[in-house]
Amino acid sequence: MADESWYDDCVAYASSVCQTGVQVGGPAGEDECATASADMHYTRVCINFDGDYVYVKDGKEDTHSAIAAVTGGTGSVTGRYCRNPYGNGTWARCNFDWTESGEKRVYGGYRVSDSLVHATGAIIVFTGN
Repeated sequence: MADESWYDDCVAYASSVCQTGVQVGGPAGEDECATASADMHYTRVCINFDGDYVYVKDGKEDTHSAIAAVTGGTGSVTGRYCRNPYGNGTWARCNFDWTESGEKRVYGGYRVSDSLVHATGAIIVFTGN
C-alpha cells in the first residue's frame, strides 16, 4: 500500500483507516457490487466480506481519485477508505481486516482534497454475524 495520509480523517482519528489500493484487473470472486450515482462519479464498488477486500473502479474521467468508504461494524476501527488513484476505467483493491459482526455500509464517491471526500448514499449494506 502507498502513503495512507491522503485523507485528514485517517491521520486525525484512530477509528479511521485509509489505504491506497493496488491496481488490479477487477474483482475475482464472490463479491457484492454496486455503482454510485452520477454525482458520485459513477464509482463502482465491490466487496468481498469474507476476504475483507474492497474493490474500487473509477467511473469518471477527471482529476479525482475514486473512493470506497466502508463504515460501521464492531471494534476500534469504524471507518475504512480505499482510494483508486489510477484513473478512469481502472480498478484498485484494498485489504481491510475487519470484524465479521455488525452492520457495515458501503459508499462510492471521490476524493476532492486531503480534507474532503464525497461519498454519500450507501450503495451496499451488509449485516454480519
